[in-house]
Amino acid sequence: MSHRPPSGLAAVSAALLAMSRHLEMRDVLKTIVASARELLDAEYAALGVPDDHGGFAQFVVDGVSDEQWKAIGPLPRQHGILAAMLHEAKPERLADVRKDPRFEGWPDAHPDMSDFLGLPIRDGDDIIGALFLANKRCPKPEGTCGFTAEDEELLGILAQHAAIALTNARLYERSRELTIAEERSRLAHELHDAVSQKLFSLRLTAQAAAALVDRDPARAKDELQQVAALAAEAVDELRAAVVELRPAGLDEDGLVATLRTQIQVLDRAHTARVTFASAAVRALPAAQEEALLRVSQEALHNALRHSGAGHVDVTLARRDGCTVLRITDDGRGFDPAATRRAGRHLGLVSMRDRADGVGGKLTVESAPGKGTTIEMEVPGG
Repeated sequence: MSHRPPSGLAAVSAALLAMSRHLEMRDVLKTIVASARELLDAEYAALGVPDDHGGFAQFVVDGVSDEQWKAIGPLPRQHGILAAMLHEAKPERLADVRKDPRFEGWPDAHPDMSDFLGLPIRDGDDIIGALFLANKRCPKPEGTCGFTAEDEELLGILAQHAAIALTNARLYERSRELTIAEERSRLAHELHDAVSQKLFSLRLTAQAAAALVDRDPARAKDELQQVAALAAEAVDELRAAVVELRPAGLDEDGLVATLRTQIQVLDRAHTARVTFASAAVRALPAAQEEALLRVSQEALHNALRHSGAGHVDVTLARRDGCTVLRITDDGRGFDPAATRRAGRHLGLVSMRDRADGVGGKLTVESAPGKGTTIEMEVPGG
């Protein structure tokens, strides 16, 4: 059966609609690249967003497997044909990219490419990215380019809409950064108030203990034990703040790496053993990854501060077409029904809301003396 590329106004419309459907930068980049590759029937497509240091802040590919991409190595630098797209600001259509004098080779694991079409993505006078396509899937005589002038025109239309989509994504991320900054400021104020109260109480208790040392050593001992308890509570407040104020790093590192890093921090900061394992998990839409991260943080906070657990285990895995996050502790556990009746939620309501908001579900298994397991499942991965 021959491969038939999408064509016509309907295909262009579908590509543009797909691009406008996303706000998260990573989702936008992936959609632009996939749309360009499908629309122009190319074997490979890529989109690079430049940084200010001669490299790429982000570089997204389509047509290359995760294993291949990992084997290729670090993000490319802005040289050769890539630099031409970003600095000369004109389209490039080549019969064989390997024979171009600007070609500087590629890593051993890089797929072989021949005919090439590249186009800068512009926002006014600024170049905010570049689209690259390679290996047009069509019959072509030796030494000729499979990409046509019509392909170049079509990619130009796509690039114009890509500029709008990228600009909107940047504005959305800026708005989100401001929201996060406000939240961090609020948390800092709460932290200041909570720790200040603890330290004030600690100072008064220490003064009382000092006054009692000579005339009532037994009471002084009790007061010093209270000093130790207050100090421990203040340390707990600070530890919790480290996790809440720490930037998530999802955009740069992805969910698995971000979870692993945060759990390593918690493992060092707490006496409880905190472990993490993941298996065959693929990237998810940004909203799902953020929801999984926030639920894990809330569940870990509960386990480490309230359960008395000696071991907390976090796993992320695929199951029946879904991605499943599981947090299990060997702490004192609780009765979920009794907790609901008493009006105490332990963050369960917000966790369920996060799961529901991304089409997932949350389950809680716990009983007094039996530990707790919280599981969040989202489709995909």
